[in-house]
Amino acid sequence: MNLKSYPSPLKSFVFKRSKKTARNRTVLAAMTNKQSHDNGIISDDEVKWLAHRAEGGFGIITTAATHVSKNGQGWEGEFGVFDDNHIEKLQELTNAVQSYGSLILAQLFHGGIRSPEVITGQQPMSASELKCKESINGVSRSASEEDINNIIQDFTSAAIRCVRSGFDGIELHGAHGYLISQFLGTKTNMRKDKWGGCLKNRYRLLSKIIDSIKNNVPESFIVGVRISPEIEDMGIRLDDSLKLATYLRDDGIDVIHLSCWDVFANSKTQNKSSKTLTEWFIESIDKIPPVISTGNIWSALDAKKTMEQGADFIGVARAGIGHPFWAKNIIDDTYNPKKPPYSADYLKKVSLSENFIKYMRNWKGFVEEEE
Repeated sequence: MNLKSYPSPLKSFVFKRSKKTARNRTVLAAMTNKQSHDNGIISDDEVKWLAHRAEGGFGIITTAATHVSKNGQGWEGEFGVFDDNHIEKLQELTNAVQSYGSLILAQLFHGGIRSPEVITGQQPMSASELKCKESINGVSRSASEEDINNIIQDFTSAAIRCVRSGFDGIELHGAHGYLISQFLGTKTNMRKDKWGGCLKNRYRLLSKIIDSIKNNVPESFIVGVRISPEIEDMGIRLDDSLKLATYLRDDGIDVIHLSCWDVFANSKTQNKSSKTLTEWFIESIDKIPPVISTGNIWSALDAKKTMEQGADFIGVARAGIGHPFWAKNIIDDTYNPKKPPYSADYLKKVSLSENFIKYMRNWKGFVEEEE
């Protein structure tokens, strides 16, 4: 179909349940940046980095993944929402971002097997006992019934703190191999109880988290979920993910974020089809919630082509690091910003701290080598 048959990426969007309005369809996706403090309090550097992208016109700003439990921290420099002491500084963040007209979502997560024991002081916990390089003894422990109840409560308490901090909503991180996706995967969840087995049981943890949060936050608070449509080594396959999306729909989720890595690629498990992952979801699921699609979107044309696939929002990560005003610039159909590498001096000018730049040096070809 013609691109003009689809909404412009610059058109506003009103969320049905919350009535919140995103000024356009651009989303700054959550990105690890390692800029915050050891006690979980968000730093001035991280506030500055996100506020600069709000100034740059993004409709929705998503924070980096933030841990809901002390034992769920995934890396150093990660801000948290596990304590009321975090609220005051988070209010500075939400005020700064909203002053530029963007909505702001906190991405809530628990690292599970990917929470290093050297950081948390505790053996990593997952759906099942699994080989685990982040554990001192080489394996994770399987979550007990008490652990699972605590996880549900921790996500709920974190969401309540986000309400008190002034966030417009939250995004539950069910992608990229963290705890929620560890429960969803057939190769990471080998439980025989009500939390494992069929997809409905493997979804039970996420469903309980959603239900508890929605029962404890205002109707105006956005509750979204980010998922990975496919992670073969975890046993997350497209057919299950499509069914998962129907469960999310039925549980009243406000938005589903598809972490595609490349929005123009085809399914790895449905390799006889030419459909993209986004098209699989849009065309397969009746009354699907609004969809954010993220992965390898760089130019204004990329954004329009993603909308053509049926996505309601375009999520960008790397483009947003190098180009804080990306969202405003895509009004020009020919906009195709410079790709990495970037100099350290340039990255400082676009509000990356020394810690963030150091982290980005781990991404091959992102930061120019110093002579």
